[in-house]
Amino acid sequence: MTDTCGCPPEAGSAVCELPAQGFQRAARAANACPECGKTGKPVQGQTVKALLSVSLREMRDADYLFCRTRTCPIVYFSPDGEHTFTVEQVRERVYQKEPGAEEVFVCYCFRHTVGDIRAASTETRAAILDDINTGINAGQCACDLRNPQGSCCLGNVRGLAAAQQLERLAVGVAR
Repeated sequence: MTDTCGCPPEAGSAVCELPAQGFQRAARAANACPECGKTGKPVQGQTVKALLSVSLREMRDADYLFCRTRTCPIVYFSPDGEHTFTVEQVRERVYQKEPGAEEVFVCYCFRHTVGDIRAASTETRAAILDDINTGINAGQCACDLRNPQGSCCLGNVRGLAAAQQLERLAVGVAR
């Protein structure tokens, strides 16, 4: 006779790691990070190759996704969750993982840091945005290779600049 899991009774179902007969594990959500469960953003293989600090022999011929969850150590993962790369395995610190770190780049192509944006006056922030736009228009942008998220950083820079503007306004009102 076997227990409900299919093991003989002497195996002890309390310690059996096999699923019960008829039990089906819930399917992992497509494109969900295996660590945090959040949906990843597709990135090109060239982005992952350019940013890994480990041997590219560790990279599989697979699609990869970017995990933007701040508290999750995984940066890139395959859709099946079998292949992952963590913050320790990429060449650059990742803005989405450390948005509060002053020395982390928010613009990887033109090397503007979180600290640059935070410390800047309204006019200087506008000049930084103009500098990035000028570089983009001149074809000098390489976000697909330099930015861990694999896409343009301008939205991140604008978001951080807007947050800083709101913070300064709030401080000014509180005084």
